[in-house]
Amino acid sequence: MKTSIALLLCLVSPFCLAACPDWGATQAQQEILNLQQQLSLWNEAYHRRGLSLVDDEIYDQSRARLHQWLRCFPAQRLPEADPLANAAGPLSHPFRQTGLGKLADEAAVRDWIERRSDLWIQPKVDGVAVTLVYRDGLLQQVISRGDGASGQDWTSGARQLPAIAQRLAENGEMILQGELYWRMEGHVQAKAGGSGARSRVAGAMARNRLDAHTAAAIGLFVWDWPNGPQAMPARLERLSALGFADSQRFTLPLADFDQAHHWRNHWYRQPLPFASDGVVLRQSRRPPAERWQAEPHWAAAWKYPLRSALAQVRAVDFRIGRSGRITPLLQLEPVQLDDRRIRTLSLGSLKRWQALDVRPGDQVSVVLAGQTIPKLGTVVWRASERPAVTAPDPRHYHPHSCWKPAPGCEQQFLARLTWLSGKQGLDLSGIGAGSWQALLDAGLLPDLLAWLKLDAAALQQVAGIGKTRAEAMADSFAQARSRPLAQWLQALGLPANLEFDAGTDWRTLATRSAAQWQTEPGIGPTRARQLQAFFGAEQLQPLRERLRLAGVSGF
Repeated sequence: MKTSIALLLCLVSPFCLAACPDWGATQAQQEILNLQQQLSLWNEAYHRRGLSLVDDEIYDQSRARLHQWLRCFPAQRLPEADPLANAAGPLSHPFRQTGLGKLADEAAVRDWIERRSDLWIQPKVDGVAVTLVYRDGLLQQVISRGDGASGQDWTSGARQLPAIAQRLAENGEMILQGELYWRMEGHVQAKAGGSGARSRVAGAMARNRLDAHTAAAIGLFVWDWPNGPQAMPARLERLSALGFADSQRFTLPLADFDQAHHWRNHWYRQPLPFASDGVVLRQSRRPPAERWQAEPHWAAAWKYPLRSALAQVRAVDFRIGRSGRITPLLQLEPVQLDDRRIRTLSLGSLKRWQALDVRPGDQVSVVLAGQTIPKLGTVVWRASERPAVTAPDPRHYHPHSCWKPAPGCEQQFLARLTWLSGKQGLDLSGIGAGSWQALLDAGLLPDLLAWLKLDAAALQQVAGIGKTRAEAMADSFAQARSRPLAQWLQALGLPANLEFDAGTDWRTLATRSAAQWQTEPGIGPTRARQLQAFFGAEQLQPLRERLRLAGVSGF
């Protein structure tokens, strides 16, 4: 991936401060080797083929994870592979294609700016870096970035791009460095992310022949002219005159940190014609191009806020809901994403977990859906040891299972009680999951409605329930008897939100056919069958009788 500073990553990464894994020597060796091989795969794809198999930020975090593990297990240390080892190509760059050190946080940005003068800022275009060589105004070569010293010959493909001028009004040798990007008018990075723009460009440049539509979709952003004018204003004016207007449009003078913060936020949240993954801070003047190194001191990147975080799976749990739906939950080593501390991740369905086969020890990426809801991005790589995970059998759980707290039914039974007392059910003041759990632990809930017989004296015997709370709970339970039929049906799990005429009772509703249910607004064939099954469920008949004897209206 793009060059980063390992020490800087460690200083700011939570992985460097995290506890060491509880591994023996053999497992540590295998896990470290697996991660090194994964990094090598990503490096080869990016630097040789221009393919980004993983987001930059996940790559950086994976490198930091490797450094953490190597500190935890120094005996397993192997020579670290150079990320650019296999990236070289047959053509040498006239001047080094530099990488960019990444400034970790606002403090690092402030420090960098305060130590320098005559600064400029530009968006960090998310594309594929190239070197363009012109001699006496004619395009001679286009070289992919490769390892920064040499790369692949992309001249033939580049000649098909309207964005690359074949002739310029410039004598002598002119060397330009820039980014081929996918045109994305109105692209807002904060909302859409990279959208695979870089891979589209890389894929296109790997072809022998481009169709006109694809060629026109690739733009060029020139971010440096190594053998051009020394001062930035002069370089920008001359580039604009040569037809590279975006260089001047998107390279702005920078006075202080506040301006840097403003433009980073602006380019992150406002439309741009390309994807970008941060901003680049540059000094106007830099050393002669012959002296450029892999990581220059005169330019640095300040990336946008993380859109994805690398997290290790600690455990896989399964939550069984009121209707019997089984939801897999990944318990994670805590990670910070935006302003969220994320410890748990829902996979939504049992089928999805089975397809992904996520297990403890696996490394996954976490992203924020709609910038608020954490969700699984990808399984980044898998642990070398794959502990068995036993999921609940879905055949045992359905809308009419677990009306009693039998072994294996505890979760669904508690979910039924929580729904029953919640706002969507009987709306019992002061009664929630914690209250029901206390009564369950005390053995006072052999079935869903056993609480109807509990008074304050019985409740006060439960650990953690004092006299005042017991009286309040008993009062809530007593009020439940006066709730109307429709509210009770919702509390019991009626599979539709319906209103009934005065005088309607359970017996009448239980005799309705599926066709009769479909005459209700919004009830189709599937919901009609569910309603008919609800009233006919064998498990509900004793509960209905209990409510009738308790004097609840409609039963």
